[in-house]
Amino acid sequence: MPIKLLMTWDIVPEREQEYFEFVIGEFLPGIQRLGLEPTEAWATIYGEYPQIQVAFITADLPNAQRIIGSQDWVSLRDKLFGFIKNFSFKMIPAKGGFQF
Repeated sequence: MPIKLLMTWDIVPEREQEYFEFVIGEFLPGIQRLGLEPTEAWATIYGEYPQIQVAFITADLPNAQRIIGSQDWVSLRDKLFGFIKNFSFKMIPAKGGFQF
């Protein structure tokens, strides 16, 4: 069964430009090399919700666990932490459409 990795966060205001450069230039390509395919990206414009929500999909739970247990994942995640706050992460069975 395909697994969706959902992540939410807020961008640190004074790091926005660096954040976008990192996400486009390093984070997304790195995630894809690990075997995760981006499926959704949402930005909150108004309200008390996380500023960013992204979703990635992979083939199954063992593959998802292998990826998030890898040193490459930890390295990418830790670099991302330099630009964000209020990070949340969960893995769920992938279904069609938007999922929280």
